Amino acid sequence: MRYNIGICWLLILVLSACGGGPSNKLADADSIISRQATVHGSAPITDAGVAAARQAAINDAIANASLQLKRNNASTMLTSDVKVVDEWQEEGTYHVQALAVLSEKQSCRSAYRKKIVATAFPVMNPDQISGIESQDLFSGIPREISNRLMQSGDFIARNMTSTVLYSRPDLAPETASFGSYSESVLLNIALQHDAQFVLSGVIRDFKIESTEYMRGSGAFAMLKWAMRDYIARRSIGIDVFVHDGYTGALLFQHRYTDSIIGDVSLPAGYTVGSERFESSPAGHKISEIIHQASEDIQQLFGCYPFAARISRVDNNRITVAAGAQDKIKVGDKFMVYSAGFSGSAGMGFTDPIGVLIISEVGPSMAAGNLEGGSSQIFVRSGDWVRSFSAP
Repeated sequence: MRYNIGICWLLILVLSACGGGPSNKLADADSIISRQATVHGSAPITDAGVAAARQAAINDAIANASLQLKRNNASTMLTSDVKVVDEWQEEGTYHVQALAVLSEKQSCRSAYRKKIVATAFPVMNPDQISGIESQDLFSGIPREISNRLMQSGDFIARNMTSTVLYSRPDLAPETASFGSYSESVLLNIALQHDAQFVLSGVIRDFKIESTEYMRGSGAFAMLKWAMRDYIARRSIGIDVFVHDGYTGALLFQHRYTDSIIGDVSLPAGYTVGSERFESSPAGHKISEIIHQASEDIQQLFGCYPFAARISRVDNNRITVAAGAQDKIKVGDKFMVYSAGFSGSAGMGFTDPIGVLIISEVGPSMAAGNLEGGSSQIFVRSGDWVRSFSAP
């Protein structure tokens, strides 16, 4: 009898599992369908040109998507992942057809991978990290942040973690007191790696607060002094910055703080990101900060328009320093901006020269011509291209 009862329970569990699968999949499919919409957007072609009309039509489609999708969904949901599937001109009006998806998350994923270069995180008070402790924090923290950004799929990371942007870490990210030196280093690093963003930071606090354990005299006081690395408190404060690689503008600034009580040591030889590093209390806290900083940067800059530098212009052909690794495809279109007008050129604050249509794609380079046979005499090496804005 016990055997039969066991078989019955087993059959019930198997049948319930089998029955739940298809219904769950159908429910998920219905949920996805309810969050999708094909929408139309349009805008008149004015003296601002076709490129401006196209962007206005895309913005109109995004607005229409938000209205249509939010009628049947919670008002807290946001429009994300808008993809233009068709576009045309008719009687002085630019039209686009787009597929939009509503998301519960306040983040979006770019169609392109953006380049970011990581620089060293100097320590503001060098005496807070002794010679017998790990010396990998300066380069290891930015290295691991950039590695996590790479893993997100939205970034291509390059490490320049032997380079320090701030000769006075206590004043970071301010550079005005040093003239243009720090800013020129930042822009040169971005230019060298064709990077859209530059990651930097400062280890502002890593102090062992162990004086309370060293009061008194005699053998007991000596014992407490010897145990200071195991019963002390250590505070952690790390500033993280992201600058624009084309203008030097500060785009992101955040201070991450925490503290450790107990074993505050971080022995020499412990590499940031290693199993030994993360198994230590101090390393675990630092790893949590690295994880949070990389998430914050990914969430903010995953929504940024993609930008790349024009590396060459010849024989009516424009070459961009980005390719298949950046997810560029044949047929993609980018706004072209001149770098000669102002420091904000290429970021949407100046009139575009035209629209570049990609016709050739290599691993790290792509090439094409301006839309509509426009003259390319105004496009020069060093100018920028930018993707059309995403929501």
